[in-house]
Amino acid sequence: MTDLLNYSFPGDLKQMTADELQTLSCDIRKFLIDSVSKTGGHLASNLGIVELTIGLHKVFDSPRDKIVWDVGHQSYVHKILTGRADKFSGLRQTGGISGFPKAAESPHDIFDTGHGSNSVSLAAGLAAARDIRGEDYNVIAVIGDGALTGGMAYEGLNNLGYMKSKSIVVLNDNGMSISKNTGSISMHLNKLRVSSNYLSAKESVKKALNKVPVIGRGLAQGVSHLKNSLKYAIVDGGAIFEEFGFTYIGPIDGNNIEKVIETLEIARDSAEPVLIHAITKKGKGYRQAEEMPNKFHGIGPFDAGTGVAVSGGESFSSVFGKKLVNMALEDDRITAVCAAMTEGTGLSIFSETFPERTFDAGIAEEHAVSFAAGLAKSGLKPVVAIYSTFLQRAYDQIMMDVALQNLPVIFAVDRSGNVGADGETHHGTFDLSYLSQIPNMTVLAPKDYEELELMMEYAVSLDSPCAIRYPRGRQFEFPAELLAQPVKTAQAQVFFTGGDVEIWACGKMTATAVEVFSILDGRGIKCGVVNARFVKPLDKETLLESPARTKLIVTLEDNVLAGGFGTQIAAALSGSDTKVYSFGWPDRFIEHGSSEQLFKKYGLDAETIAERIVDIIES
Repeated sequence: MTDLLNYSFPGDLKQMTADELQTLSCDIRKFLIDSVSKTGGHLASNLGIVELTIGLHKVFDSPRDKIVWDVGHQSYVHKILTGRADKFSGLRQTGGISGFPKAAESPHDIFDTGHGSNSVSLAAGLAAARDIRGEDYNVIAVIGDGALTGGMAYEGLNNLGYMKSKSIVVLNDNGMSISKNTGSISMHLNKLRVSSNYLSAKESVKKALNKVPVIGRGLAQGVSHLKNSLKYAIVDGGAIFEEFGFTYIGPIDGNNIEKVIETLEIARDSAEPVLIHAITKKGKGYRQAEEMPNKFHGIGPFDAGTGVAVSGGESFSSVFGKKLVNMALEDDRITAVCAAMTEGTGLSIFSETFPERTFDAGIAEEHAVSFAAGLAKSGLKPVVAIYSTFLQRAYDQIMMDVALQNLPVIFAVDRSGNVGADGETHHGTFDLSYLSQIPNMTVLAPKDYEELELMMEYAVSLDSPCAIRYPRGRQFEFPAELLAQPVKTAQAQVFFTGGDVEIWACGKMTATAVEVFSILDGRGIKCGVVNARFVKPLDKETLLESPARTKLIVTLEDNVLAGGFGTQIAAALSGSDTKVYSFGWPDRFIEHGSSEQLFKKYGLDAETIAERIVDIIES
């Protein structure tokens, strides 16, 4: 096995023979399986893209040549080949390297990426800037077939093809993004996969014409005018990418290193936009990942021998999914909509039970929300399950197509708050701010599984938009006396009363508030705790009674402070003498690391909050 730590990549890669590259690809896969089994991360996508990445760094000269990774969860091989193999023990860990491209981490990471479908647009901008400045380097966008379901990808293709600027788009087509690909684009790619005879047929015609004396070469040049006829005759539906202005090459075997290099060299020498369609196998080289690519897309630490995850069990996502099935059995209006995250959002059981009422829009959050608006307008009760960070992309559709129409669309905002290892691009720390400012929107935050279920029942009863935001992972086990109560409009739940300070918390931070209560109680400080439940509308009746109980209100939220829960509490109490101190995330993008360490670092753990409250009281 090659010791990856003994190489000076990417320079040493240039000198490797074909046989050495084959050995390298095997060694990288072994390295990835071993490393990710310890740290967790995105495994299957990286196992599938090994040869493509080797080819890119063999043919091109990064960072002079600009490689842009769409989403970026498939960039582990890129990181190894740009001199970061020795840092993989800290992958996604506090202070370690990111699981996504990070410009601050390496000059080889051109953009910080983490969301999908934007690589072609970024590459178009890079190519335009290069041409304006009269510089000479290659621009390559690497995009997966899953990201190609996003409309922005086609906006980029349309623009880049129109520009006719020298550029390369590599379509990594593994037939499966996070969940199974859906839609007409996926079907089109399926047709292309089995139509590899297109290019060979075109090349055969060209060679035959060249053999004709005197006029053969002219005929061969003129065959380009007939390429569409050939294309449509052989490939049902046509090569859509050539209609965008690209020279289409493929499909090729993206796991054949020699074919990959040969194709990339052809593309490098072209003066116009080229799209390479490469077929790869997600999870390649690791049987468990090949058989269950969804499970190994994003996974925590696991046993490398068996593929069994170290931890598992119930989560907010799984509880949501089971409850939705039970509700749908009683209410045939309930439908489920997601954006390529059927498994991740807990909708697998729902999709199996109600396939005709499950709609996976692909990586197209904007479309998913407007689609749900159409369902709601027709009398159904659509539940849109999307991670908080990705729901940001559909802000306009939430505002214009749902809220403006006051339609009863329910947003299941998964992975809200700090999500730990995936970092800046995946933290859901903005949703309370951007959802609460939208008219007609109700915003709820459950403290535990039972409250989530009660809120789902409440949301379905409404005739207006409602968002339920809940965190990644497992619940905090509350004492029996603090169990969830039935949900009524704008009604908080008072846990404890106390005169020195009253803590108003929402969602996950309600558990922290209970911990703070215990610490302060042990120090003789009388502390009240209120589980807000409703972020919008606030329980103003209970809140406005607070000044009679205390002169100090503390708010806790797993959200950025700007425009968040605490801001709304302070505004509601602006006419009173009660002081309001808010704890939440600062006005910045929070780095990756363990959630526990990040909460501690930013002073959002129970011990630090308790100490700050003591300081405030004593000051």
